[in-house]
Amino acid sequence: MSKRILLVDDEPLIIKGLRFSLEQDGYEIDSACDGEEAIDKFQSSIFDLVILDVMLPKMSGIEVCQRIRETSNVPIIMLTAKGEDMDKILGLEYGADDYMTKPFNILEVKARIKTIFRRATMSAKVDEKKIIRVRDMEVNVINRSVSLAGRDIKLTAKEFDLLLMFITNRGKVFSRESMLESVWKYDYMGDARTVDVHIRRLREKIERNTAKPEFIFTKWGVGYYFTDKD
Repeated sequence: MSKRILLVDDEPLIIKGLRFSLEQDGYEIDSACDGEEAIDKFQSSIFDLVILDVMLPKMSGIEVCQRIRETSNVPIIMLTAKGEDMDKILGLEYGADDYMTKPFNILEVKARIKTIFRRATMSAKVDEKKIIRVRDMEVNVINRSVSLAGRDIKLTAKEFDLLLMFITNRGKVFSRESMLESVWKYDYMGDARTVDVHIRRLREKIERNTAKPEFIFTKWGVGYYFTDKD
């Protein structure tokens, strides 16, 4: 079955170009030209990926991203024309998995989409024994769900990938650069702050007290590591 992608941008030429190129690769494409239409289409259908512009009429891409994250962990790639760090960080803060700055190379867009879908496919093929328990945290690798003390924790795709990387390499210290390579899995053009944003969001969701973490710790000047020790 073809993967379904929702393209959201108010520039018709960008929609036209992306639609043509991605349909050539076998993807099924739908599109929206403003934030309200994007929400309507997302709620009335099922998509495997959303490519979402930051600057949209009626409702900003950041707001659309927030609304989607209330009900879904579908991968979201944000597009920004400004190239300003604040737009990029805000997109990641509100649940986006990745961002690209306009103008972009369509080959890079395709590479990132393929990486996202390849990672999802690999996760789906993981052996059923992969239900990982650390104290009162349970990570189900099959359906990519996390619970803490019996309470469901909603993670984005990147947050889950980071947690899985940590939990399967307990005690190992990861530099920001190694995390970009391991989790993003391509020649990422962003900077280390992308990792810091995701780590902070992950901590807010799994740590009962972020000032006194139980799971994810900082190795100052080096990076981050996960421990299951009390």
